[in-house]
Amino acid sequence: MAVVFATGGALPALAAKATSSTIPIVFQGGGDPVQLGLVASYNRPGGNVTGISNITGLPLDMKRLELLHELLPKATKFGYLINPTNYDASADLRGGKRHRPPGLGNTQPKAVQAAAHALGVELQLLTASTEPVVESIFPTLAQQGIGALLIQGDPFFTSRIDHLAALAARHSIAASYIFREFAAAGGLLSYGTSRLETARLGGIYVGRILKGEKPADLPVMQPTKFELVINLKTAKALGVEVPPGLLARADEVIE
Repeated sequence: MAVVFATGGALPALAAKATSSTIPIVFQGGGDPVQLGLVASYNRPGGNVTGISNITGLPLDMKRLELLHELLPKATKFGYLINPTNYDASADLRGGKRHRPPGLGNTQPKAVQAAAHALGVELQLLTASTEPVVESIFPTLAQQGIGALLIQGDPFFTSRIDHLAALAARHSIAASYIFREFAAAGGLLSYGTSRLETARLGGIYVGRILKGEKPADLPVMQPTKFELVINLKTAKALGVEVPPGLLARADEVIE
C-alpha cells in the first residue's frame, strides 16, 4: 500500500487530494483542514485524508504578544507584521475565487490589537506580501517608535526565516516568531509548535496506515507541545535583559 505524506502547508495536501480519492494521504500543515475541505471533521475525517493540523494562528500570536510584553515591559508600541494576501489556497484548486479564511480577514489583527490594548500597549499593524515591502519596513520601525515586532505565522514569512532574522539583526529589532528555527537563526524569541514533533506525529500516522488502518478512522491530530525559545546572545546584542522567570520557563536558551 502507498501513502502520500504531504507537508509544507495546505497546497500540497489539496493537490494530493485532487489527484486521488483512494490513495491514503497524511497531511502536515497549518490552517483549518475542515474549512480547507481536506476532511469532513477532526474526529471523523472520512475519505482518504487525515493528518496533523499545526496551530499557527490567533491563539499563538496572542501568546507571543504576551511574551514580548513580559520581555520588554517598558515598550509602549509594538509592530504586528502580517501578510494581507493570506487566503484560502484551496480556492485555487477548486477553481473558485480567492478569499481569505475566516480566521484571518480583519478578525485576527483586531483580536491581537485588542489583546495589546488590554496589556496597555499600542499595536501598529504592518502589512507585507513581497520581499521589497518587507525590506522597506524594517528601517522605519525605530522611527515609528516601535519597540518590538510580532511576526505572523504565515507561510510567506515562515519560508523566509533566515532573511527576517538577518533584517531584525541589521536594524536592531527585537522580534518574536512562531518557530524555533527563527530563534536559532538569530531571532530574539520564538513560541509555537515543534515542527519536528509534528513531523514525528505524521510519521506515526503513515506507519499506522501502512499497517492497515484507514485515514477515515484516524482523527486529525493537533500538537500539544509548545516550545519557548530565547536567543540570549541576541538579547545581549539588543541590550534586552531577559527576566529570570521567563528564562526559567524557556524550553531552550540559545547562548
